[in-house]
Amino acid sequence: MRINSTVLLTLILLFLMLGAGSVSAFLGFDLGSSALKGVTTPDGRPTSKFAASKANSSQAGSVTFLKEEEILKIVKSRIDGKSKAAKSEKVNEDDEEISGKKEKAQEKPKEVVEEKLQPGFPVSAESEGVTMTVQSARYSGGDLLLKVKMQNKGKDSVRFLYSFLDVTDDKGRTLSASTEGLPADLPTNGPAFTGTVSIPTALLDDVKKVSLSLTDYPDQKLKLEVTNIPVDK
Repeated sequence: MRINSTVLLTLILLFLMLGAGSVSAFLGFDLGSSALKGVTTPDGRPTSKFAASKANSSQAGSVTFLKEEEILKIVKSRIDGKSKAAKSEKVNEDDEEISGKKEKAQEKPKEVVEEKLQPGFPVSAESEGVTMTVQSARYSGGDLLLKVKMQNKGKDSVRFLYSFLDVTDDKGRTLSASTEGLPADLPTNGPAFTGTVSIPTALLDDVKKVSLSLTDYPDQKLKLEVTNIPVDK
């Protein structure tokens, strides 16, 4: 008796499906077992809970609490210490500031005394309410430094161009010089301005006196001539 091929094919497929299902079930069980290794069920026994609560209570009992009075004393002492430190720092700063002012006050009169003791100074000239005064002369770094003060008490403001400043020695020779700090414009009734006129020392080997001559620019209405400035070493 011949078996129908369709029935045979159906049976083969059925066996294959059963085999595949069995293999997948086995693999799934094996993977689940390996994943749950080391996992234990929670301990729900009342005796263990009682022991744990007893241990926690004993740990809590070991904590000591400070009294409110002690805490207030500690905080107060810290605040007092900080305030005392701040006061001492402020006192030190005030002492340093006062001592600095005293030193400056002592230095200023000393400078004035040095200028007054220099013979032959100040030397000044005036024209149209504008004054030029040479207050002192000193040698420094290869140059003769003339300290010059200028002030305008006239009615109009005055402008100067210091490239027109003429410097001559006691023999009538013209000397090269440079200026620093002198104002280009002198306002009327303004403050006194102080600057420096520098002359190279190499030009003053046999010179005892020099003269300065300056006129305003561009009007040339006034002329300031400061003569016989002692520069002898």
